[in-house]
Amino acid sequence: MSLRARALRAMVAEDGMSTAEYAIGTIAAAAFGAVLYGVVTGDSIVNALTKIIDRALNTSV
Repeated sequence: MSLRARALRAMVAEDGMSTAEYAIGTIAAAAFGAVLYGVVTGDSIVNALTKIIDRALNTSV
C-alpha cells in the first residue's frame, strides 16, 4: 500500500470509537439518574405528591 493510502485509512479508521461512545453514554445515563433522583426526593416533589394523594383519599363519592 502506498503512503497516501495508509494515511487515508488511518484518518477514517474507527477502531475503539464504540468503546468511547459507550463510556460517554454510561456517564450521561448515570448523571441523568442522579439528577432525577435529586428531583424526585426533593421536598417540593414529595410535598406535592403527598397533597395529591391526600386529596384523592379524602374525596367524597
